[in-house]
This record gives sequence, C-alpha cells and structure tokens, in this order.
Amino acid sequence: MIERKHFYIDGRWVAPSSIDTTEVTDSSTAELYATIPAGGAADVDAAVDAARSAFADWSQMPPERRAEFLQKIADGLKARTDELARAIATEVGMPLRFSTMVQVGGPIASWSHYAKLAREFPYQEQVGNSVVVREPVGVVAAITPWNYPLNQITMKVAPALAAGCTVVLKPSEVAPINAFMLADVIHEAGLPPGVFNLVTGFGPVVGEALARHPDVDMVSFTGSTAAGKRISEVGSQSVKRISLELGGKSASLVLEDADFERAVKSSVSSCYLNSGQTCAAWTRLLVPRTRLEEAGRMAKLVAESYAVGGAFNDGVKLGPLVSAAQRDRVLGCIKRGIDDGAELITGGLEPPVGVGNGYFVKPTVFIVNDPKAAVAQEEIFGPVLTIIPYDSEVDAVRIANDSIYGLAGAVWAGTDERAMQVARQLRTGQVDVNGGRWNPLAPFGGYKQSGRGRENGIYGMEEFLEYKAMQFPT
Repeated sequence: MIERKHFYIDGRWVAPSSIDTTEVTDSSTAELYATIPAGGAADVDAAVDAARSAFADWSQMPPERRAEFLQKIADGLKARTDELARAIATEVGMPLRFSTMVQVGGPIASWSHYAKLAREFPYQEQVGNSVVVREPVGVVAAITPWNYPLNQITMKVAPALAAGCTVVLKPSEVAPINAFMLADVIHEAGLPPGVFNLVTGFGPVVGEALARHPDVDMVSFTGSTAAGKRISEVGSQSVKRISLELGGKSASLVLEDADFERAVKSSVSSCYLNSGQTCAAWTRLLVPRTRLEEAGRMAKLVAESYAVGGAFNDGVKLGPLVSAAQRDRVLGCIKRGIDDGAELITGGLEPPVGVGNGYFVKPTVFIVNDPKAAVAQEEIFGPVLTIIPYDSEVDAVRIANDSIYGLAGAVWAGTDERAMQVARQLRTGQVDVNGGRWNPLAPFGGYKQSGRGRENGIYGMEEFLEYKAMQFPT
C-alpha cells in the first residue's frame, strides 16, 4: 500500500495542518491502494503564499529558461512511464496497455510541446503606436478530475508554467497518486520553490478555499457542471478569471450516405473509451429511423465483443469504473432508463461474470425513441450508449443540439464536404468529421454548460496570459 503523508509547498514536502486522511482504492479489486492527506484552508493559504512569493521571479524569467524546466519535467515523466501507467491503471481502471499510451504518453508529449511553445510564443507585437504584450495572469489554482488525471493536470500546469504563472494544484482525491509522482519529478527537475505546489483534499474544502482565495488570480477547473457552477459562484466574489471544462452528452450523427458500419463501430468505441469515463465521449448515436434496428444489431455485436476485466488482465478492453460511488451512479442511470421504457439491447444491471470484486459495469446499449428521455439527456459517465432515431437531416441536427452540453461530437457522411456542412450547424466545441482523429494542437472546450475557455496547443497557453497595451507618441 502507498502512503503519502505530505504536501508539496514552496519546494519542500511539508506536513499537513491536520491529521485527516482519505483512502484511495484499486478500482479492479476494491481493495485499499493508498492513503493521502486531506488538506484544509491553512494548507491552501501556505501554498498560495508560496506561489505568490515565487511569481515575480518566475514571471520575469526568460521564456527559454522556463522551457528548459518544462523539458526536464517531460524527461522525468518519461523515465517513470511504467510506474505512472501502473498507478493510473490502478486508480482509474483503464487497462494497462491503454493507460501507458493514453494516460501517460499524451501528457509527456504535452510537456515537451509546451516547452517548445514557451520559446516560440509571440509575447509581443506592434499595433500602430502601441506595443501589445502578453503577460502571465498570476497565481493559478488548477483543480483537476480523476478520469484522465495526469493529462488534465498537464493541460493546466504545463501551459500555466510556460506562460510564467505559478500554480497550486488540487488533484482529484479519487486518483491522486500520479499527482504526487509528478511533484516528485518537478522537485527533481529543480523548479524554483513556490512555482508549483500540491495540496490534496476534498472539493468543498480545498477547492472552494482556492476559488475564494484573494491571492489566486485564476481558477482552471475540470469536472462536473454542478461543481463548475459552484467554482464560478465562489470565484466571482473576487472577479478572478475562471476557466471551466465541464460535462458532455455528445452526439455521433450518422447520415444516410455514410459508411454505416464504420460509423456505428467507431461510435461504440468512443462511448466506451476509459469505460465511458470520458467527457467528450459520443454517448448518443443518431441514425436514420429506417436503419434503427440495423444500428442496434451492430452496436450490440460490438459491445458484446468487449472483453471486460481488471486493468492488469491480458486482453481486457473495458476495465472497471473508478469507484463504488461511480459504479452505483451509472447503475442507477441504467435502471432509470429501463424504468422509463428505453429498449435495452445489451448490458444492464447485472455485473459481468468472473471479473472479481472491482467496480465493473457491463457495456450497455439502449434504443430510445424519445430524445428527451433522461438516459438520452444526462451525462452518465459510464459504458452506456443511447441510440436515437431521426427522420431528416434537419431533425438530426435539432436532436444533436437539444442538450445543455456542447463539448464534442461527430458527423458521418458520404463526403467530407457534406459532413462539414452539418458539422457547422452543431453547437459544440469539437466535431470529428468522418472519423477524423484527435488533434492535441487543436482547441478543446465546450459551448453552453460544457464550460468556457479552451485547452490544448497555443489556445491552452493563451488562457493563462493577459493583454497589456503600451502607447507611444508617433
């Protein structure tokens, strides 16, 4: 069992202000995996004070020098790839092979990318008689989720540091061990004291203390829409900048002339990535009403081909959910779908056979004729796909947009041009056209209640910069 007893504040591992702890479980076995400290307001004050004190020197450091530190961190993470992948597979449940590629490989590449971007970013330009400069926003509180823990930490901390900000990180208490490993790597890289600080604990305590703190200039939050609303409410009292990446209920819209089999298979795959614990997953599959039964048969075959099991078992494609609470929540959503009359094609409430005591849910597919049904509207965050019929292209766009969310989506058509015409009508931050692959340099973020602000690439770095205009006589 792993036991982490200290916070990382001002370049040192320091004792928490209380003896309170929280437990982390192995999602594949439900056994105790680790304990971590549960911080409070005093720990937040110490971390923010350290970040505030370090800001002046770090923000004025030449970008090339900041880039050197970021690259050292990337190299340090790469050296610990196996250890990180095993930790995240244990915490979150993503099968080890995918955890290595996605949960660790992606963040390492991003740290290197922001090292490069720190050197190349256009911090200054001439606009008429003005010199317009981009300057770091200040002290950033990064509050991150459990589903892609190291990646979401990286998408905030790396660009913030590249921009010249200092950071206090509060990772999810459900999957925190990777964050402690990152702090170890940062310490070994020699980052100046106070530039990066780590405090763990619960959102209503540590998260709200950070959002409320007068010396925090910006909060970057990823998590549920309900929690994002609370962060906005608390942070607004000091008019700090708040960036939010929240929930999703993304639609994969398949037009009549699309490669139907490929579209259905890809949509199921997107829905079940990370056991459905992906905010941008395509959890609504929209198909022509005339092909509804065909889509159901295809989706059922694909879902039932997924090998379910522990994260360290060979051949597993669908691991457990992250916790007992998350499993129970997903099962509650499935039960409501059944009670509301949705047609259960496969999966359901019974646990998978022969997988042990972890937090497992069968890959599930519903057919739902009412796009307003709860199972078609609420973010479930589990391996649950809802297939919805439409009667025309106009009807399909209406259904796709009929959501409080607008994070991602997909359009499938016989030509990219036709798919693009429909994609432009979707009120969502990202749309994959005919299976277009993930682009880590493109902006990621949502419309409506999926949040505000963008992550990834140069767009993610711009979130942590302010404009200043200096006028000169002509």
